[in-house]
Amino acid sequence: MSFEVPFVRIVILSFDGGQMTLDCIESLVKTDWSRDRYEIVLVDNGSLDDVTERVRAQYQDVRILEPLRNLGFAGGCNLGIQAIACSQGKPLHAYDHVALVNNDATVDAGWLKALVETIEMGSDVGAASAKMLFADRFTGIDIEVSETSIAGGGDDRLVGVCVSGIRIDGQRSDDRLQFDEGFHGPVGFDPSRGEEFARWSKNRGALRISETRTDESVQQVVSFRLSAETERTVTLRSDIDEVTVTVGGGYADKKPVFTWVDVRVGSDVFDVINNVGSNLYERGFGGDRGFLERDRGQFEQAVEVFAWCGGAVLLKKTYLDAVGVFDERLFLYYEDTDLSWRGRLQGWRYLYAPRALVRHRHAQSSGVGSDTFRFYTERNRLLVLAKNAPLWLTVRSGLGEVRRTVIINVRHLILRPLTLRMPARPEAAMRRRVLKSYLSLVPAMLRDRWLMDRRCSRQSLMKWEVSK
Repeated sequence: MSFEVPFVRIVILSFDGGQMTLDCIESLVKTDWSRDRYEIVLVDNGSLDDVTERVRAQYQDVRILEPLRNLGFAGGCNLGIQAIACSQGKPLHAYDHVALVNNDATVDAGWLKALVETIEMGSDVGAASAKMLFADRFTGIDIEVSETSIAGGGDDRLVGVCVSGIRIDGQRSDDRLQFDEGFHGPVGFDPSRGEEFARWSKNRGALRISETRTDESVQQVVSFRLSAETERTVTLRSDIDEVTVTVGGGYADKKPVFTWVDVRVGSDVFDVINNVGSNLYERGFGGDRGFLERDRGQFEQAVEVFAWCGGAVLLKKTYLDAVGVFDERLFLYYEDTDLSWRGRLQGWRYLYAPRALVRHRHAQSSGVGSDTFRFYTERNRLLVLAKNAPLWLTVRSGLGEVRRTVIINVRHLILRPLTLRMPARPEAAMRRRVLKSYLSLVPAMLRDRWLMDRRCSRQSLMKWEVSK
């Protein structure tokens, strides 16, 4: 590499991104980096909106690639990484590093300088991962349950209380709510009982509320609709208030007792972490390090991480030349985990750059919990394990998915009608869809596994596995 300032290609994907894409580009053009040493490449991934016309009109220096179809995150990024000319025939600059930035993100002026400084800390550093915060700022209420129990129905998760409705100053504002990982994912709810959703807590959890007050000194009242399988003592704490109540009972008779509890919230507004590098979790799950944690300055050190997040990352060209680009069969989700893992097997390292600040509107493309999100994350985790993980984990995960599919289909399509209940077809269909697609692609993944160039053992990388 020459001693001059490295040249960086910045790749953005847009799929009907609209104003978000323009906001992203506007932040990128204000980057504190020599303007002749970086280039912005927009990949319009088959959008139906007018974003490319608006970009051409407002940002003439942005190079646009139009594949005229949705290539997914993997294919769209690969096009931006590998293209030598834009769709108008203008040549693209050769680069030393390539940055990937989600179109639903905006960057701090110093983000690129921090990433470049980090990635050049070692010849074996293949990527530098940014500090991604949620775009919104939040107020919060912590919830603590006196005791928890084991969920029934063969589910061994600990459960505390159920939150089934929230009011903010008397108004329903579900789009402002964010439950941290002290809560289990959404489950079915019963509107006939007045439930608006159902989020079961563990013994501790936190509710984040996106801040919309023009005057943060004005207090607001947050009302919780709570229930529990048996009586529990629940404490709710905000920055200015603490309320302890006893809730629960009635579930055994299918007549839950619901209790509304009010908590005052003051002016303590804070940021919440989206990603500070990515972890390898138990059973081969990839995930955001620091996800949903309040930013208290706990991630201000540049450290090595297992993987990088494709939402905001700088990749070294020599790393991509050695390891390859994204696996386009994955289409969406886990493609960054796969490429990170493949690089790890060849001896590459990844660093987190805390001064590379990016704000992100999380999961705007497909929505967390949507069928699209669930299908690709669940299928792709299995495929990435088949290619990269130790054989015992590959086999256990694949057989586990077969077992899960059989159990859910029997339970939802056969046992429910036997108890005079309607069959639950959507979940059974999702499990069959995931398994069918996995089985169709796993032979190719196993072939890639066999042909992969490796410098370290798959088992040795399991030292990075952490518990959630």
